[in-house]
Amino acid sequence: MERIILHCDLNNFFASVECRDHPELKDRPIAVCGSVEDRHGIVLAKNEPAKRFGIKTAETVWQAKKKCPDLFIVPPHFNRYYYFSKFIKQIYLCYTNQVESFGIDECWLDVTGSTRLFGSGTDIAEEIRARTKAEAGLTVSVGVSFNKIFAKLGSDLKKPDAVTQISRENFKQKIWPLPVDAMLGVGKKTAKRLKELGIRTIGDLAAADLKYMVSIFGKSGQDMWRNANGLDLSEVSAADADPAPKSIGNSVTCVHDLFDMEEVWPVLLHLSEKISRRMRDAGVIASGIQLSVKDSRLHVTQHQVHFSAPTRLTMDLAAAAKEMFLKNYTWKSPVRALGISGFALVPESEMQQASFFQNILQNEKNERLESEMETLREKYGNASITRAALMTSMPLPGSQNHEK
Repeated sequence: MERIILHCDLNNFFASVECRDHPELKDRPIAVCGSVEDRHGIVLAKNEPAKRFGIKTAETVWQAKKKCPDLFIVPPHFNRYYYFSKFIKQIYLCYTNQVESFGIDECWLDVTGSTRLFGSGTDIAEEIRARTKAEAGLTVSVGVSFNKIFAKLGSDLKKPDAVTQISRENFKQKIWPLPVDAMLGVGKKTAKRLKELGIRTIGDLAAADLKYMVSIFGKSGQDMWRNANGLDLSEVSAADADPAPKSIGNSVTCVHDLFDMEEVWPVLLHLSEKISRRMRDAGVIASGIQLSVKDSRLHVTQHQVHFSAPTRLTMDLAAAAKEMFLKNYTWKSPVRALGISGFALVPESEMQQASFFQNILQNEKNERLESEMETLREKYGNASITRAALMTSMPLPGSQNHEK
């Protein structure tokens, strides 16, 4: 049986939620941005009126203002975005349990087994589009196709608030003329290399010699060629497949009491590094962290903070823990034990959208650096590379270091 795959993409999601919550903004050009006081403030999302001025996601606020001096800047409200993301996912689950998230505002649905109940793939897509508007006050573009790659291309072809079908009969006409970097899996660097080879459209890629593609790009060359020819067979994961843990944490009872921040800081950094690695292994990022402090009288206090944007970077976690400690701990007694937990975990596929609030390039650089450090430790041992702040004598008995 031919598969029927939908790709649902919420239109201008962050900006649309803001306009839904504040209808007076609907007809004004608005952009959801990072701190305006920060010179590196970045556009997270923009509405349709702002798009008409050429404003683009990820450009700086000053660049956007230059294009549209009357642009209204709205701060992000991530709790609202996550609420609506989950709310709309419940609509999708009315039609199939095979719902795979691709970031906070996109999902694939496999509705192959749902047609007897709900009609054709296009019927289901239209119903989802209507329900999303009626029940959430938001719009969605839906691509309908026989595989995931083409379904996503379909949702990109017509926006906002539209349904586009890509079939075996029409994909060569609709898909092949598109630029090669329109296809999922072809990044900027790969697209540049492909263009240097004379491969500018998806059709050019489909017509390329497979052996030649493999010789240049390896396995990814084969994957790109197969995707361009409509041969993607990847499955849509079930909504309940491998559910992410609710929290990831580490705590340690120190071999001696800690008497000042100079002793506390390396422990916080050590714990942050451990949970950062565990989150990376689990493929999740944290929306907030909890700090637990046990003093020498065995009295325990706990404090929580939500991040402006989810993160798993060691220094982000450690800095937040340090700030909570300095703000709340009064040093009536020395510190006996410390614990840090990341909570409200979300899939790492949401990292890019979430990190727009911060400095994207720096975040990506730090993420790569931490991954490379972990690779070196796996290959040569934990002592092969370490942070300077952790090279001091650490009061951390391995036998008492436990995870939760």
